Amino acid sequence: METSELLKKVRKIEIKARGLSANVFAGQYHSAFKGRGMAFSEVREYQYGDDVRDIDWNVTARFHRPYVKVFEEERELTVMLLIDVSGSLDFATQKQMKRDMVTEIAATIAFSAIQNNDKIGVVFFSDHIEKYIPPKKGRKHILYIIRELLDFKPESKRTDVKQALEFLTSVAKRRCTAFVLSDFYVQQDFLQTMQICNRKHDVVAVQVYDRRSKELPDVGLMRVVDAETGFEQYIDTSSKRLRKAHENYWMNRQQQLRETMNKSNVDMISIATSDDFVKHLLMLFKQRS
Repeated sequence: METSELLKKVRKIEIKARGLSANVFAGQYHSAFKGRGMAFSEVREYQYGDDVRDIDWNVTARFHRPYVKVFEEERELTVMLLIDVSGSLDFATQKQMKRDMVTEIAATIAFSAIQNNDKIGVVFFSDHIEKYIPPKKGRKHILYIIRELLDFKPESKRTDVKQALEFLTSVAKRRCTAFVLSDFYVQQDFLQTMQICNRKHDVVAVQVYDRRSKELPDVGLMRVVDAETGFEQYIDTSSKRLRKAHENYWMNRQQQLRETMNKSNVDMISIATSDDFVKHLLMLFKQRS
């Protein structure tokens, strides 16, 4: 992608994501993702109704008047975005590619994070760790992340969610909030890895999918290619039996995925590329508040 075109796309995403994080998600993000607890802030004179357990006896003795300790929520979080960059994300039959929607969601979460003074880091993964961007604060850092999201070229087209979760568990020493953004186009059991990761961190799964993964149109003979393996075949979509088998396959995979998330205590949302992702994110934030 040419530099001028890339900068235009970065700017366009920045404007949309900043607007959403400032005007739509501001309060919801803050209450949905908690800090590490309460931290001492200052002392002030005792007022009627204050909890006597908060009296600072050293300061009270010094000034011969009762003073209480004031605590505030220790808000600063580290937010990690685990972003699937495998071949299956380069697919679209609806409004946009799955990769484009993942980019917009990631940018919106990132801007919401820095507005709450949180650090943001990124792990790009396929069937291995493609790139790690350590957590930092600031607009400059987020614009760098967005540029990478738009222009990153992965080495592999395949997916391995376990690799990403294991990497996060090893690299993030302190508890963080981690968003796994993927279509979860995988046929692997990552239950145990997800459980271990979510015990150490607060993991949230965001699935982005195309509706054609769920239901096939009746358009006769169709050539289909697996974006991750390159396997190619022709299918007859006029067959009701085939369309039903395709739908059942999708439903079974979704059921297995939801069971994995439920057993791991991980919140999950599924967003179609034809949907408004804002509504889904709002729903997620409100559920966690």
